[in-house]
Amino acid sequence: MTQLHPRLQQDCHYVSRLDLCHLLLMNDCNYPWCILVPDRDGITEIHQLEEADQQQLIRESSRLARGLTQLYRPDKLNIAAIGNLVPQLHLHHVVRYTGDPAWPKPVWGHAPARPYTDEAAHESIARLQSVMARSGHDG
Repeated sequence: MTQLHPRLQQDCHYVSRLDLCHLLLMNDCNYPWCILVPDRDGITEIHQLEEADQQQLIRESSRLARGLTQLYRPDKLNIAAIGNLVPQLHLHHVVRYTGDPAWPKPVWGHAPARPYTDEAAHESIARLQSVMARSGHDG
């Protein structure tokens, strides 16, 4: 298993392992916010992945997007590979609503993170695991 960047370890809850990626939940209940991290060493950009891994990343991202849409019914789902603070390739999936604290601006740096309670984190992780399991295998 690829070592997760320390910032991802610090800021996220581990949800599950998909075929290519680790699925994480950002520890900020201001927004339902997941992160996919490909299990590949030394990769900082999508184009550095082998073509099959690029395609698998898109499949897993789409699967996660469908699951988040089913769970949260967002007004918008923002998907981005930013990586300014964490060079390890990771793909953000942020559920947005027109009434959320940052709307319509980006979520980064807008409001202080509100960590999940242990109970809320456990519940959110279980819901994500369930919706991802129902959506089938990625292979």
